[in-house]
Amino acid sequence: MSAEENKRICESCKKEFVPTADDLVMLARLDLPPPSECVRCTWRHMLAFWVFGKFRKTESALSGKRIITCFSESARFPIYARDEWISDAWDPLVYGREYDSSIPFFDQLAKLQHRVPHPHQSGVNNTNCEWSYDVWNCKDAYLCRSLLDCEHVTYGYRIVNCKNSIDLVFCFDTELSYDCLYCFKCYKTRHSFDARNCLNSMFLYDCRNLQDCFMCWNLRNKQYHILNQPYTKEAYYEKLKEFDTRSRTGIEKLKAEFAEILKRDAVHRADYNVKTVNVTGNFLEECKNCENCYLLQESENNRHIFRGFQCKDVIFGTSTLAEKSAYSMIDLGMYEVAISSCSANCRYSAYLDHCEECEYCFGCVGLRKKKYCILNRQYTEDEYRTQVKKIKNDMKQREEWGRFFPYEMAYSGYNLSVAQIYFPETKGSVESLGSFWEDVPEVHAEGMNADELSDRIDDVSDDIVKTQLVCPKTGWKFNIAPHELAFYKEHGIPLPQYHFDYRILERLKPLTVSAPFSGPCTYCGKTTTHFYPPEWGYQKIACMPCYQKEIA
Repeated sequence: MSAEENKRICESCKKEFVPTADDLVMLARLDLPPPSECVRCTWRHMLAFWVFGKFRKTESALSGKRIITCFSESARFPIYARDEWISDAWDPLVYGREYDSSIPFFDQLAKLQHRVPHPHQSGVNNTNCEWSYDVWNCKDAYLCRSLLDCEHVTYGYRIVNCKNSIDLVFCFDTELSYDCLYCFKCYKTRHSFDARNCLNSMFLYDCRNLQDCFMCWNLRNKQYHILNQPYTKEAYYEKLKEFDTRSRTGIEKLKAEFAEILKRDAVHRADYNVKTVNVTGNFLEECKNCENCYLLQESENNRHIFRGFQCKDVIFGTSTLAEKSAYSMIDLGMYEVAISSCSANCRYSAYLDHCEECEYCFGCVGLRKKKYCILNRQYTEDEYRTQVKKIKNDMKQREEWGRFFPYEMAYSGYNLSVAQIYFPETKGSVESLGSFWEDVPEVHAEGMNADELSDRIDDVSDDIVKTQLVCPKTGWKFNIAPHELAFYKEHGIPLPQYHFDYRILERLKPLTVSAPFSGPCTYCGKTTTHFYPPEWGYQKIACMPCYQKEIA
């Protein structure tokens, strides 16, 4: 089939798009039809199911015990404490329903979803992570989201194998660090972006194998440098005394100065891909044969993934770890699964919502360790295969089969989802998509305005942990936890004055750009594709060959 014959009109943005032959082959492996939405609209659709609401206290609908969840008060399903949700205190098969061929499948699945209890947080194998969401195999995580194999981390977002750190966003294998974005294998590093294998340093950009460096960019294998200038060990530490890093005012001044340096002097490579072969996209690490993927690590043979880890032969994924699957959203350990959300370790299934360790299940919600179930109803193997075949035929006739869950099945309003971070919409545009908006009451929090916090960490009393603070930017309440204060004092870090969610979203902004731009390379003049919006004001953008010649 030619590209002309493959042309389709996206049902969301109404623009023309062309699925590639490779897209169609990968979808066909799971008997899936061509996509009904373009890639970016598909990502937006799937990310609308990824909750980014505020943490709140509530009660388990099963026992009444206190729980902390990101699901809003308007959640349309019961919420159980996770330890109760995985227990034998209830049976998800009780909610099972017989398939009715006269009713659209999605209508039946939505009714089931609204009845079946959901766990108050996503993730498995965690210890002392009650104040977190979407965390996996973690210990002592506090007010974090999207973690894997982490310990003793606070206010983290999308971090893997990190320890004893605060305010990390999209970092891997990093320890005793603070306020870092997209840093790998760093130790005692602060206020840095795209640093790798760096130690005991502050304010780094695009640096590799640095130790004891301050406000540096594009450096490799250096020690005792300030503003890219070398110093002796003694002179380095003497010079550092001129910079006030123990006060919030001093840090903000340094951040502003460093931002101007990055605009004017730093060389920005066309993309942030590292150790990749035959890939397109950005922020790819150790990937091979990945087409149009972003924020993906250690993966092979994938197409159109927006955030993933250790994926293989996956098409259309958002925050997933899967193999030979499609339309996988916040999943872990999935194999040959078509359309799933917030599920783990499932195989040979389709349309799963919050299911774990299941195989050969179709259109199920909240199941654990089940087999041959449809709409949470148990079948024999022969009955299952016969019924699934009939349901798929009905869905194909209604043009339901192969579509992701309808927007109205999302766990929260669009404005309280990750979709709003990467693909911001207005209330009116959200409703035109078929999604919904949750009106959040205006905040009138009582407490100490965080602008009044002591500027210097040396002046902070231990009693501050007893004080309710109010963020001057959002009006949201927050506090300084005892372990957090101890970390700040030990490392000479001034207290933050803004709510942790606001800090996360501000820090994340450089990673929210997924649409490419084009312009001349600073060095060779050739037109190059890059990911830096003009309003950022970067003066030196280099194609990869020139970047490697000048910097690497």
